[in-house]
Amino acid sequence: MKVDARSIAGFLRDPGACRVVLLFGEDSGLIRERAEGLVRLIAGSLDDPFRVAELGRDELSRLPDEAASLSLTGGRRVVRVREAGEAALAPVQALLKGPGQALVVLEAGGLASRSRLRAAIEASADAASIGCYAEEGRTLETTIRSVLTEADVSADSEALAWLAGQLGADRAGTRRELEKLALYAGPGGRVDLEAAAACVGDLAGLSLDDALFAATAGDIALADRALELALSEGTSSVGVLRAGLLHLQRLHRARLAMDGGMSAVEAAKAARPPVFFRRVGAFARALGLWPTGALMAAMAGLADAERACKRTAAPDAVICRNAVLAMARRAARGAARRSFV
Repeated sequence: MKVDARSIAGFLRDPGACRVVLLFGEDSGLIRERAEGLVRLIAGSLDDPFRVAELGRDELSRLPDEAASLSLTGGRRVVRVREAGEAALAPVQALLKGPGQALVVLEAGGLASRSRLRAAIEASADAASIGCYAEEGRTLETTIRSVLTEADVSADSEALAWLAGQLGADRAGTRRELEKLALYAGPGGRVDLEAAAACVGDLAGLSLDDALFAATAGDIALADRALELALSEGTSSVGVLRAGLLHLQRLHRARLAMDGGMSAVEAAKAARPPVFFRRVGAFARALGLWPTGALMAAMAGLADAERACKRTAAPDAVICRNAVLAMARRAARGAARRSFV
């Protein structure tokens, strides 16, 4: 089944007998927050060795067996899969046909509406899909109020409106900035515009997608700042590079469409998976800066960087940052050349 926006909060409080939950979308921080909430709800903690199992993408074949396993200490088990994608389709179909009461939590990035994994889960009565997208407007203001209220802090309407304009691109970044603000105000305190502006840093609201879109559009400073935030929030270097490769592959497909006669904006709007509407402009700009051959070379560079990160004692964060910023510098040079045409 597909959980609609109005039912998400209730479902996360009580998923019932649901056996598989797919969390997907543009907001990686919200995906992680909801996944961790489900794990804690069912298993009591994130790291109980008897009730929580984590699988990588190369371990998906174990998914049906893990889902059928019983806990030695009793209670329902949770199987958590990070970086899940279409490769999880066959294992998920197998586990849904088999025995087991464990809850399987799949964390994925953006999945198109025609995704076979989404379709299989939404067609099953024992599984649920939940979209995780950047909050905005009243929904974001509600989240801001909720996080501050948890810390016994209130906010002026002017401060609330300003915060809603600064935050929201990534749930983890939003919560981090609000917790810092609440600590500044103290229990029972009230946040005004001056306090909000003083406490919420210039990294607020940035996400891994911001880093990748900025890199391919040639914005070196924004790419560096957003990447720093993504790494500090716990995104692995390999995870960044894999996300970068997926981003370049989507650009490559759109560039081929553009070479076939589409305009940059038309190719961006026709891209699959779909480009979030706020990022269509950056995506279209990148298409004008990256010829097909350059995209292929950049994809090879990210693949080489991922292999380098997996070597023993490799400085993976440095390798990751160099690879992403190399893309940004290449795009910036392309933008500079175009400005003189």
